[in-house]
Amino acid sequence: MSSEATSGPVLVAGATGNIGGELVRALAAAGAPVRGLVRGESPADLPPGVDAVVGDLDRPDSLRAPLEGAEAAFLLPGFSDMPGVMRRIRDAGLRRVVLLSGSSAEEGDRDDAITRYMRESEHAVRAGGVAWTILRPSGFMSNTLQWVEPVRAGDVVRAPFAGVPIAVIDPYDIAAVAAVALLGSDQEERALRLTGPEALRPADRARILGEVLGREIRFEAQPDDEAHAEMSVAMPAQYVEAFFSFYVEGKLDESVVLPTVEEVLGRPPRTFAQWAAAHAGAFR
Repeated sequence: MSSEATSGPVLVAGATGNIGGELVRALAAAGAPVRGLVRGESPADLPPGVDAVVGDLDRPDSLRAPLEGAEAAFLLPGFSDMPGVMRRIRDAGLRRVVLLSGSSAEEGDRDDAITRYMRESEHAVRAGGVAWTILRPSGFMSNTLQWVEPVRAGDVVRAPFAGVPIAVIDPYDIAAVAAVALLGSDQEERALRLTGPEALRPADRARILGEVLGREIRFEAQPDDEAHAEMSVAMPAQYVEAFFSFYVEGKLDESVVLPTVEEVLGRPPRTFAQWAAAHAGAFR
């Protein structure tokens, strides 16, 4: 940690999510005072010592109290008034912000909705007048939790984009990098592309998960038309088209393994087998 370390509270948006949950635990373990931003009542699953504060990134005015006296903030992308959020952060006198973005923001293709909102959020943070760090991770290992029900039932696991290798990353590692960036100035003014240690296809993840659980998991590739229909029920059409642009048209390559996590943390990123062992209980 640099000499310009954060000593005041750190505000964490998405404090109960896959990354935010890991981040509040990492910050609390480091002895930092942590505020978890929530939209309503304090969630029961915030760790001890983490203060719940009510606010909404879609309503910058609601952030006045959560930001008071804070020194740093972790932000999620894609909210309706990110420049307004940054104005509140600047006016509150925060020293630095860390923005979770995505790997597609590096590609520069504004045609798809996901890349567009990532880049717009990045632009707002860069122009916000506060020292910043941007994190651009590959796909999350935790997406495998979508398989919990079929794995528990012993059914076939089916997944889209079966031929696409991705250097998936453990949210634990994303959070660890975020904590370093929030607590010191060494990563300021950097956009960090984060990956896991190896590129895996869905079938590879199914095989490794099965090895950890001690039984075979049967995997079946989901046809594109079926995947498109299923995804269209769960998310807006423009996001479905973005994913198909990434992984069917091949406009996004997340297979490259980069050394960034080890450079920042001084240790290799966790393997998928380590993630699976840590979360094995969810699949049993």
